[in-house]
Amino acid sequence: MTDPHDDATLTCDVAIIGAGTAGLVAQRNAQKAGASTLLIDPEFRGTTCAAVGCMPSKLLIAAADAAHRVVHAGQMGIDASAQVDGAAVMARLRHHRDRFVDATKRRIEKLPADARIRARARFTGPGTLKLDNGQRVNARAIVIATGAVRAVPDTFSGLGDRLLTNESVFEIETLPTSLGVVGAGPLGLELAQAMARLGVDVTVFDRGSSVAALQLNDVSKRLQDILSKEFPIHLGVDVAAEPAGDGVKLSWQGTSSGKIEVSRVLVAAGRPPNLKDLDLLAAGLALDDHGTPVFDAATMQCGDVPVFIAGDANHDRPLLHEAADEGTIAGRNAASWPDVAHSRRKTPLSIVFTRPIAASLGTVPDHDDDGYVSGSASFKDQGRAVTEGRNHGCVRLFAHRDGGQLAGAEMCLPDAEHLAHLLCWAIEAEMTVPRLLEMPFYHPTLEEGLKPALRELCERLREPRPWGRDDGYIPGC
Repeated sequence: MTDPHDDATLTCDVAIIGAGTAGLVAQRNAQKAGASTLLIDPEFRGTTCAAVGCMPSKLLIAAADAAHRVVHAGQMGIDASAQVDGAAVMARLRHHRDRFVDATKRRIEKLPADARIRARARFTGPGTLKLDNGQRVNARAIVIATGAVRAVPDTFSGLGDRLLTNESVFEIETLPTSLGVVGAGPLGLELAQAMARLGVDVTVFDRGSSVAALQLNDVSKRLQDILSKEFPIHLGVDVAAEPAGDGVKLSWQGTSSGKIEVSRVLVAAGRPPNLKDLDLLAAGLALDDHGTPVFDAATMQCGDVPVFIAGDANHDRPLLHEAADEGTIAGRNAASWPDVAHSRRKTPLSIVFTRPIAASLGTVPDHDDDGYVSGSASFKDQGRAVTEGRNHGCVRLFAHRDGGQLAGAEMCLPDAEHLAHLLCWAIEAEMTVPRLLEMPFYHPTLEEGLKPALRELCERLREPRPWGRDDGYIPGC
């Protein structure tokens, strides 16, 4: 790492603030474009995904899946029982989590020592930074890739170590006996279900009216109904918390009301952009109502100044693969500024690893949008799902009324992570619904379960438009 000198001024082509996924990718792409770079981060602890996000949560889910299969083996005529060793579950999680983090750190350590600075940065101008180690940085362009931070409402601030967040839940030595989860979004539901399947008494609360950030009421309600068979979910409520002995007393009001005591509380109520101490106004940036720089998603540039923003810091598509794509765009454009190129963004794809898995992709419009038609299918009686005892969930597909190309989908289905990828690739390839139905569907597979929704789409595409015209007909349906 660079040694601090109070009077030192460092110069580079591109300075990157933040060494998470977006920042690392931005640095690599700026360097590939021939730019000299400085990577600035206060900790260099590894990416959010590896340290406190995607990977440790999937390790917990994998353990939960193993326990769930044993507990429910009886429906297959197999007598079995599961004994969950909470300490062993968490030890395995941390072992593999640390391996993922170490791999990221090794990538960072390959950078020259004078190209990475352990410090916090704030803007003093569009191309200038002041670091908390006394150094200053002059750069032709700057990339903001500071990620997101945990959000803990004040009502939970006095709980001490009885309060868990995504940054501390993976550090507990063993599983709690009971857990209140505040937040029915993707992370909250993933961890809630995993804990429940590992024997923890779980209750979920959320102020909103949907789960897993799903946009369609029918899909959200179906997922809520399925998950509610494993643990209670209270939507449309406000929660208050206070210490009670060794645990926490939770009370809630809204669409329902009640009180319970739990041993721990997990707050998963969102992760806002980490922008607080950057002094963005000093860079001449226009900010939206949430204090986030206004930027062009096709270039990642903020206004017309040489500042770019990528990853969770802009809160546009807070997902790892999007952070990598945005880092690529930001790094290249920062290196070539003022020659900034527009890039085509990929089809949106979001996956929530509950069981069943929830996914949203492409364009998910309102049902009454005249530009689209929809088709749905239930997996309650889907052949392959029945054989595996996973016959639950639903899918709704959308197609462009003009042309019949697949436009988007939302679903909660067994193995939806794979079905969502197939549909997303079909959208990228601009495939029409009839063309999709011409593709091979092997029997018996879960993919067959998409055919009723595709056939309904075909029927809808052949219907006359509401105003009597029939130019929405799609040959081949």
